[in-house]
Amino acid sequence: MTLQPYRTLIVLLAAQCFGQTAAPVLVLVGGLVGAQIAPSANLMTLPLAVMIIGTATTTAPASILMARVGRRLGFLVGSGLSVLASLLAAWGIYQQSFVVFCVAAFLIGGYIAFLQQFRFAVAESVAPDEVPKSLSILMLAGIVAAILGPEVGRRFSFVDGLPDFVGSFLGLAVLMAIAFLVLLMFFRDTEIKADAVAGDERPLGEVLRQPAVILAVASAVVGYTIMSLIMTATPVSMHEVDQHSLDDTAWVVQSHILAMYIPSFFSGFLISRFGVMRIIQAGLVLMLICVLIGWGEPRLMHYFGSMVLLGVGWNVLFLGGTTLLTQSYRASERFKVQAANDFMIFGWQAVGSLGAGVLLATLGWNGVLAFSLPWLVLLIPAMWMVKRARVLTNA
Repeated sequence: MTLQPYRTLIVLLAAQCFGQTAAPVLVLVGGLVGAQIAPSANLMTLPLAVMIIGTATTTAPASILMARVGRRLGFLVGSGLSVLASLLAAWGIYQQSFVVFCVAAFLIGGYIAFLQQFRFAVAESVAPDEVPKSLSILMLAGIVAAILGPEVGRRFSFVDGLPDFVGSFLGLAVLMAIAFLVLLMFFRDTEIKADAVAGDERPLGEVLRQPAVILAVASAVVGYTIMSLIMTATPVSMHEVDQHSLDDTAWVVQSHILAMYIPSFFSGFLISRFGVMRIIQAGLVLMLICVLIGWGEPRLMHYFGSMVLLGVGWNVLFLGGTTLLTQSYRASERFKVQAANDFMIFGWQAVGSLGAGVLLATLGWNGVLAFSLPWLVLLIPAMWMVKRARVLTNA
């Protein structure tokens, strides 16, 4: 069997193994840096929120850039930005400047907007029936990032002669440079395969009003918002509030990130076997169980169990939503729909991340969990709309 049809998948998988470490590093140490240099305790998770705001605000420019100059140049611009952002973060910590650190977090978020386009580049390079499996394979890069990112952040957090956590971001800059080199040397733009849905380009509003698109976007938005809310609060709640060690905190964060991506070994196959709707329903149930396990006065294993289920729930909701989205637009509509989808995902994720610090400081850990419940309810009417539309179509 030749690997040539999967060249794009292989190259982007390799680049994402290094590029995707940006978020885990910032998740692990961003709140801890904020606790040290932020002017207020309520702002200690602001860098993580700013990172997500950076992603949300860069989705449209990233998509427009790639529509004009191609995926390759767009990915190289994003990767170059990530190296600059990592060095700027290190400089901000060295200067004890919370503002500079937040600017760096914003730029890292901008890079993530480019990184998110990897999944659409892969979907465009394979046959429609191979999209779920190919996307799940791409998401396996998160396993490497889950191990490598926090490990670099932890091992280089304390370097002689440097303020705490400066080394974490110098190490991140090296990882980002490797991702850049992989793209520079091996990635090439590919022709877009014929879309399964032919037809003229429709207005964006018309596309977004389709029940399938509503559910696709809602699944990813809910998954990302709840994941961001709880994940952002966890390191601070564990290390600063409940006084768990940095090693224990890093272990829980690594376990969570691994749980986000290990299901990719089989989630794509499950979508092909059982369908997108059942996978999204499973994600809803997993998120509810996550909240139940973490509720109360959590000990180490409660944090661990809750974060693992949070990761698995995110995986199936995000992969299910992305697969459903790629089935719901035409090739000519892809850039604008992808940009709108990611803007909504990361815009609301920013709300979850920013709300984590405020909720944790005012209502505590249980307040964070309680705030996630209304988001899960949103999936129920979206699922009903899709089911009703399918019944009417088949009538």
